[in-house]
Amino acid sequence: MYDFSGTFQGAGIGGTGRGAVRILRAVTPRYVLDGTQIRTLEDFWRVIGEAINGPGGYFGRNLDAFADCLSGGFGAPDDDDYVVEWRDHQVSREHLGYPETARQLEIRLSRCHPTNRPSVSVDLAAARQERGTTVFDWLVKIFDDRAPGVLRLG
Repeated sequence: MYDFSGTFQGAGIGGTGRGAVRILRAVTPRYVLDGTQIRTLEDFWRVIGEAINGPGGYFGRNLDAFADCLSGGFGAPDDDDYVVEWRDHQVSREHLGYPETARQLEIRLSRCHPTNRPSVSVDLAAARQERGTTVFDWLVKIFDDRAPGVLRLG
């Protein structure tokens, strides 16, 4: 029989002298991102991949793959119960701001399908005028959409 303290009550179990054994609770895995190491989107892919899957680890190398990993795709933690702690996120926010956003949109524009060029061009013009969402915003939104409650900004 369990009581609310997390202790199993029963005869002859454990060495507490009262027949009670403490139930061990699972610890939620915590993956830490060092925001001081994230200056570009490519840095983010490296830092999160290594935080979750070790040196050289993978956790997406584009926005779609990242979203898939957060949804339980390839590279995702085995357990759905985990936390990503983004330390010094303000440093990352600054580096993943409008200049990095414009750089990423220029890359996207050079690779996208011709039918997508008008919308990417509009986003690129906005980023150059320091308007709209940034790379940092994109990443936080994907966390919120695909793994609500996982991200902790610190």
